This record gives sequence, structure tokens and C-alpha cells, in this order.
Amino acid sequence: MSDQKSDHRTHRFAVAPMMDWTDRHCRAFHRQFTHRALLYTEMVTTGAVLHGDRERLLGFSAVEHPLACQLGGAEPADLAQAARIVEAFGYDEVNLNVGCPSDRVQSGRFGACLMHEPQLVGDCVAAMKAAVAIPVTVKCRIGVDDQDAEIALDTLADAVVAAGVDGLWVHARKAWLQGLSPKENRDVPPLDYGRVIRLKRRLPDLFVGVNGGIADLDQAETLLADLDGVMLGRAAYHDPGLLGAVDRRLYGDEAPDRTPVEAVEAFLPYVADRLAEGVRLSHMTRHMLGAFHGRPGARAFRRILTVEAVRPGAGIEVVHRALDAVRAGAEVRAGHAA
Repeated sequence: MSDQKSDHRTHRFAVAPMMDWTDRHCRAFHRQFTHRALLYTEMVTTGAVLHGDRERLLGFSAVEHPLACQLGGAEPADLAQAARIVEAFGYDEVNLNVGCPSDRVQSGRFGACLMHEPQLVGDCVAAMKAAVAIPVTVKCRIGVDDQDAEIALDTLADAVVAAGVDGLWVHARKAWLQGLSPKENRDVPPLDYGRVIRLKRRLPDLFVGVNGGIADLDQAETLLADLDGVMLGRAAYHDPGLLGAVDRRLYGDEAPDRTPVEAVEAFLPYVADRLAEGVRLSHMTRHMLGAFHGRPGARAFRRILTVEAVRPGAGIEVVHRALDAVRAGAEVRAGHAA
């Protein structure tokens, strides 16, 4: 698929940043389903960007555009320097994480605990805005712990708007920094999309997107009646096939939906190139396991990739065998239907 960059305000749909999941291979695979979706990196800390292996942390393929890099940090000067590095790498947007509730993030004084320090978040955004020309956005929660979500979200939003933020993505749950694991924080606190909609109505000129518990494109379309963007995380990862209809349904493109078979076939040149560079096949195929979720041949596809891609020297022929199993499953289903 061809590269596509666009203004941040046109990003009606995004795939959420997810630790250990949305690496460069995952993003390149997701791009085969949709030209339009905004893709995100995993969260990268400012310390890693400033002192680590930048090519390993920030490198990406041109096919991934439009692409945003999410940073974790709380020191304005460090975030400004990291944002400059992100911009130099060619990212289309830089995003500040104010939503991750993990213990490691809390110990570093960033992520969701920054909901307690809205003025610091504003200072961080101001420093990033002064450092780069690409859009600077924030991803936050509606509040943490015992905060009043009405006050907490408004206060945070007002601070970043005053700092010049270009957009706010809101995970429509509180985060409980004590008593819940990061996994539980993705499911246990109740969703409150209405709170995010009220924020948009109060700040009509601010790009406001919503994240959290959105299961499919039907729900996404409903939320887009009141909000500027929707962001899917686990639903898109476990069933990437739903991404094939994003461009038509959410952007009005006339091109036909991309099927999972078409997407996997389009991904094969990327896989071949990475294999030639020494990347193990399983590092790429682990992101493909849900490609045929709910479709004929899905189980065989997963089994072949899971068992065979991890073997030493596994090559692209493994993916071809998995696709053949899908085609065989579809033929059997068609025969039964006839």
C-alpha cells in the first residue's frame, strides 16, 4: 500500500499504542488492511530515546505512515529533546502518555499518575510544541483513583489546551493506581463515554478522540457522531480483519474492503525483506494469528503459524502453507453451503 500522511485532525480512526504488541512488524501488517488508520508505536520512554538504541526503538518502514510515536516521561526538557528526535525520524505525530497505570510507569513519575499533575503535563506539552512542527497530542484517562472525573479531565484538558496541544485521546475509564493490575485497569473500571462527549461539547475546537472497550466498527461509527476520533486496541489486534473495512466505513473511500487473504498476501514482500535481514519469522507472524478470526480456516492458520514459525530457519513458505489451509477451509465451507 502506498504511503499516506495526513493532518492529525483527519484521524477518525487509530490503532492504540499497546506495549509488547504494536511493534514495527505489527504496524506494517495492520497497514495492509487500511491506508487511513493512524498507527501508534508502543510507548517509548524519554530515557530510552535519549540514551538507547534509537534505530531499534524508533525505526519503522515507510509503509507505516500515518504513524505516531508515543512517549513516556515527565521532564519537559527531556520530552522536548525526545520529540525532536522523533520528528527527525519522520513520524507524523508525537503523543504524550498520561494514561498507563503500570507500577514501572508510576515509579518513573509518568503515565496515568500525571493526572494528578495537570500543570506539569501542560508544561511538558508546551516544551514539546516549542521543539517540533509535527502535531503534539496527549492520551489520558478520565481520572485516577478517587478523583472526580468531571474535574480531573476538565483540568487536564484545560492545561494542555493552554499549552497548545493538537489533540486529546481519552481512555474513557479511570485508572486505579493502587489495587488493580495494568490488565485489570483495562477492564474493571467502568467505561464512561458520556464523560468524553461532555468534554468535546465543552471544548468544540479541540480534537477529542475516545479509546477503551470499543469492540467493532458499528460502535466506532456511533461514537463518531459525537467525537472526532475513535481508537481501538485489543479488538483490532485480536481481529485485524475488521481493519479492512475502516477506509470505506469511517472515511468514505470507494475502494473495496481489504480481505484478510489480500492483506496477508500484500504483507509477504515485507516478510521476505525482513527475513533477508535476519529477523525471525515468528517475530512477524505472532501479530498475524487473529487475521482470520471467526472465518473458515482460522484455527488451521493459527496452528500452522504457531507451531512452524518458531522453528529454526522457518521461512515464508510457512505463511503460504497457512494461507493454503485458509483457502481449503473456505472451500469446505462453500461446499457445505452448496
